[in-house]
Amino acid sequence: MQVWKFGGTSVGKPERMHSIRTLITADSGRKIVVLSALSGTTNALISMGESAKANNDAEVQEKIDALKAHYDAFIKELYSTEESLKKGQAIVDNEFNFIRSVLKSRPFTLKQDKELVAQGEIMSTQLFQGYLEEQGESSVLLPALDFMRIDTDGEPELETIEALLGDMLDHQTDKQLIITQGFICRNPRGEVDNLKRGGSDYTASLIGGAIRAEEIQIWTDIDGMHNNDPRIVKRTFPIRELTFEEAAELAYFGAKILHPSTITPAKMRGVPVRLKNTMEPQAFGTLIATTTTDREIKAIAAKDGLTAIYIHSTRMLNAYGFLRRVFEIFEKYKTPVDMITTSEVSVSVTIDNDTNLAEITAELSEIADLEEHDRDLSIICIVGDFKADKEGIALKVFEAMKHIPIRMISYGASEHNLSILVWSKDKAEALNVLNERLFYYEDAMKNIFTAQ
Repeated sequence: MQVWKFGGTSVGKPERMHSIRTLITADSGRKIVVLSALSGTTNALISMGESAKANNDAEVQEKIDALKAHYDAFIKELYSTEESLKKGQAIVDNEFNFIRSVLKSRPFTLKQDKELVAQGEIMSTQLFQGYLEEQGESSVLLPALDFMRIDTDGEPELETIEALLGDMLDHQTDKQLIITQGFICRNPRGEVDNLKRGGSDYTASLIGGAIRAEEIQIWTDIDGMHNNDPRIVKRTFPIRELTFEEAAELAYFGAKILHPSTITPAKMRGVPVRLKNTMEPQAFGTLIATTTTDREIKAIAAKDGLTAIYIHSTRMLNAYGFLRRVFEIFEKYKTPVDMITTSEVSVSVTIDNDTNLAEITAELSEIADLEEHDRDLSIICIVGDFKADKEGIALKVFEAMKHIPIRMISYGASEHNLSILVWSKDKAEALNVLNERLFYYEDAMKNIFTAQ
């Protein structure tokens, strides 16, 4: 069995849902199909919640009417029979009645907010399942709220998910297509909750890991993960193969096609993940698996909004426990560190969340001397197979970067990541020169020598 996930843009129009049906029925293999909310729906529901918190009832009603009008028009194009249209209208009317009742709650709490936002996925899956029934497909809707669970820390309970979902699937052996929602789940209190934004990818990976799927396919409107940011770099190309570790590095450092948490459940259970394009379904896409046979340097990604903190401690030279004390301060304020470099008397770190920067620096000042911290920094992350016996990788990177100021370097902590900290104003230039040097220079030189 495979798991296929379709995002908001892939289900955002009736004709897109028609195309998805064609894709998932093109072969006879059994599939679990995970759907996001229709594009724009989650943002619209969040906006309604903000108006409800402000007690602006008129604005709430205006936003409800606008979104419902969109769904009323959507189902008229989705279905081709009067009977199916009536069923679709009943779904829309019922869910919007629920939305109205939630938005009337006062005070409007986080609990109601999460119930509200979940309606996007609940509606999209019901409407799609209704369309499959109209077309005579062998399908069933299994609500994610019946099997998707998170613990008190908001982390998925994979073993619980596996047990609950396995039991449900055992009762649906005659169905070829299993439809379910991405993003939504229940917490330990039994309340509706979610896997945070981008969580539909995570849902697909959790399901794929739970059932030991043959493959997880993440369908978007992009032809796989690219070797660089196509919004900034002129010449990019889709990457055919990545390891789980390489994909995780790219997702964390800014590759938008993947949610950073997606890879973990698939990696735990050894389930390959393939990124596919709904606009070009015949394209190979990007395959993420345990091993690859592709090129040594795979891709470049960038992460913006970094702040660098420079910590010096001459009075604690060589003192054991110093780093522990430093990182206990970051832990206290729940602030992850992205990058770290050290010398005998100093530590430099970067953070992407400066909410508690004043408190952090105040406590650090009690155990060390601090330089003025720098803002407006970006991490450039070069990802690939950088095992200890590989030669010349750092040389290639620094040769390309010779005209660009470098603030920090991290290399060797991972076999898949070389990270460089630069001023954000230099990011675009860095991405472009690295792209040319790492992906095109050697090919060009080979062509020159071949021609000679």
